[in-house]
Amino acid sequence: MNKIKFGIFGLGRGSGFYDGVKANNGEVVAVCDFDEAKLKKAKEDHPEVTTYTDFDEFINHEGLEAVFLCNYFHEHTPYAIKALEKDIHVLSECTSNISMGEGVALVRAVEKSNAFYMIAENYPFMKFNQEMRKVYRSGVLGKALFAEGEYNHPILDQKDIAHYCPSSKHWRYHIPRIYYITHSLGPLMYITGAFPKRVTAMPVFGPLNEENGGGSLYWRLPDRSAVVTCLNDDDSVFRVTGWSHFGGHANTYRVCGELGQIENLRGEDGKVLLSFNEEHTPEGMERVSKYEADFEPDAKEAAEKAGHGGGDFFIVREFFNSIRENRKPMFDEYFATTMASVAILGHRSALEYGTPYDIPDFRKEEDRARYENDFLTPCYDSKGNPPTIANTERAEYIPTEESMKAYDEAIAEYKANHKE
Repeated sequence: MNKIKFGIFGLGRGSGFYDGVKANNGEVVAVCDFDEAKLKKAKEDHPEVTTYTDFDEFINHEGLEAVFLCNYFHEHTPYAIKALEKDIHVLSECTSNISMGEGVALVRAVEKSNAFYMIAENYPFMKFNQEMRKVYRSGVLGKALFAEGEYNHPILDQKDIAHYCPSSKHWRYHIPRIYYITHSLGPLMYITGAFPKRVTAMPVFGPLNEENGGGSLYWRLPDRSAVVTCLNDDDSVFRVTGWSHFGGHANTYRVCGELGQIENLRGEDGKVLLSFNEEHTPEGMERVSKYEADFEPDAKEAAEKAGHGGGDFFIVREFFNSIRENRKPMFDEYFATTMASVAILGHRSALEYGTPYDIPDFRKEEDRARYENDFLTPCYDSKGNPPTIANTERAEYIPTEESMKAYDEAIAEYKANHKE
């Protein structure tokens, strides 16, 4: 098995992947970050790694075969395109594109490149989602008709907020929760193979404040989530959320077929519930069974050491295997831009309280032409340009200079009083 020479861009999230790369017979040969302190720490921990502050120099590192983009959520596309133009394989975190136009540009760049692109969506590889895929693909559930995915991850601790959203121009201050849809939608696409073709969404209104938000630090977005309905290319329907901020932390999924259903159980880590109607119970199986899902024996040890329920190991394995086998990754540019389109157009639906939007198929040039000049974004870009689409349908909650200033002052006060 050939050792793949790998580079990591962004050492906040990216610094946790050295072991996963090594476990998959890869070698981190170069890292890049704009923060000198992070590069210094990387060099201390991994003296053999070459460090860069300039991305263009980084992707010119001798022998570099593949890069992992772990920079800011909304800034992946331009860097992906630069790497693809040099025929360097790209593994990209979180979301492939923040605007529809970026999605078009990304797909065109992959099609011109000799390199592969993969979105690093790790939640499909949690043990219960792998089990749900195996059961569904066995055929015992029949065709999928309906599925649910929910990613509920409230961030209320003041220390976490100060860390994850350190300024009013940070992407988390502005991002609509629906944009972070990959953790709820990706597993359902992985399990069933269905691709959304039409989306409608409703916002879940519930503004944070000092009383219900856990303290003085909270970003202004009033929507706790969005409930998103997708009609898919196989006529099934998904109901998913974005990054939800209600109730208790949970990642839950359910797939309902013609003959039975399977779901992971809230509060019972790793367990799944498989159930059938009496007349559709397969021979030799229980009508209702609850059991512990587990990883395949050859991956169990490495997966259990990895983050995100083992997902961080499997995304590297799938990416490296695609390179070694010269095949497109499971979560390729079309998979990635479909998820991003559901988020972006789903947000537009939520702004209009449920107006349906068709999801483009970026394999088709006519669909790409429709969106190639659509660069609306809810975030400040790397040059400091402001958002070009509202992050909420509630006009009174759209960030203003005054609210952003107040947040920055609150962050400064918190950091002054909580020096580590």
